[in-house]
Amino acid sequence: MDDFRIEKDSLGTVEVPADKLWGAQTQRALQLFDIGNDAMPREMIEAYGVLKMACALANHGADRLSGEARDLIVGVCEEILSGHHADMFPLSVWISGSGTQFNMNVNEVIANRCSQIAGKPLGSKEPVHPNDHVNRSQSTNDNFPSAMYMAAALGVSRDLIPVARIFAESLATHATAWEGVVKIGRTHMQDATPLTLGQEFSGYAGLIEDNVVRLEAALQDVFKLPLGGTAVGTGINAYPGFDKDAIGHIADLTGLPFVPAANKFTVQGSHDALIQLSGSLKTLASSLYKIACDIRLLACGPRAGLGELVLPANEPGSSIMPGKVNPTQCEALSMVAIQVMANDYAITLGGSGGILEMNVYKPLMIHNIMQSIRTMAGAMLSFKSHLLDGLTANTDRIKELVGRSLMLVTALSPAIGYEKAAKIAMHAHGSGSTLKEAALELGYVTEVEFDDLVVPEKMVRPQA
Repeated sequence: MDDFRIEKDSLGTVEVPADKLWGAQTQRALQLFDIGNDAMPREMIEAYGVLKMACALANHGADRLSGEARDLIVGVCEEILSGHHADMFPLSVWISGSGTQFNMNVNEVIANRCSQIAGKPLGSKEPVHPNDHVNRSQSTNDNFPSAMYMAAALGVSRDLIPVARIFAESLATHATAWEGVVKIGRTHMQDATPLTLGQEFSGYAGLIEDNVVRLEAALQDVFKLPLGGTAVGTGINAYPGFDKDAIGHIADLTGLPFVPAANKFTVQGSHDALIQLSGSLKTLASSLYKIACDIRLLACGPRAGLGELVLPANEPGSSIMPGKVNPTQCEALSMVAIQVMANDYAITLGGSGGILEMNVYKPLMIHNIMQSIRTMAGAMLSFKSHLLDGLTANTDRIKELVGRSLMLVTALSPAIGYEKAAKIAMHAHGSGSTLKEAALELGYVTEVEFDDLVVPEKMVRPQA
């Protein structure tokens, strides 16, 4: 058996490995774009599997594709969606800015697999042709961005939002459990008035809940697909109504509310919906970064730091210091958050590259978007499972720090005024005495008055 077969495209013949389903254009791309090791996002394979199936169904419904071709294409797409042939999509992210080579990779794999099923030689383009049948009524210029939008929408709605909700629920569970744990608040990294540990964690839960709302709002524009615009948005070589038919099938197959974009020229010349979605991903990353850094700070110690939280001892923290426990989940989550913020910058720059009728930074944009979705979902699950689920409060340490705080003096301000209260705090700090001792020494309140006014538990909410 020969190691190679000859495949032909419009530029001539190419040797393709005999056991591969791809064709001449994919093989050319492998030779021309041997750049790095960043593979096209695997989510794009799924998106294209759905898209090509939907297009075949639509074209057949309009008498533009035979029943035999439809059944073969649909069958192969089902195989792809079941995880088969994943190794037949070898292209790098760093190809043409339109993604043409990847679209043709999909077209060639589907056509060759159809030939294989029909008992025809690979490369014969019978009974299904990669351009004439698999790519019918389409151009890379409308199907690649459609696949991008589909992959992003599927990733956010199916993977990221559900995980974010679980993450928020875990934070909210801690908020409820610790509602009665009064601790000292901190602003400017300095002691402030008290709040409860539960209130602090409710703030974290609220951050994530708000981000879910933002992501859901950003998805509304991502559901608007450019499919049907073909080369430049005019719909040349597609039949009237193809966009509604094909995207209707996509909506049915995915269970998501995809619709045709109202203006194909808008969504093919630029991809602002993805820039907006990336901005929402960046905002979530910013919130995760704060939460990870706050928990790391509150757990620092265990004896020479704040030590208010106790991290689960998942692993040895040091190769030299025995018994050390490090906030490794915080570090992983914060690194992912920084990467997502950096991804957003590249997506924004790429999104600005909508030159005339087409953006030419598509692979870059979808690579970064899917990496952001994938890594944040994974990092949140890891953080929840290996940190939040085992996180405990060091109530003795929290109580000790509350008792030593000078900012409890704030409760005296309404009774004796800001200036006298400040003198008490400064006297206590300078002399090393307690607030109560300083207040009594200065004679601004009686012991009974101090005990009645300075009650940390009363300072965590408005008082009548």
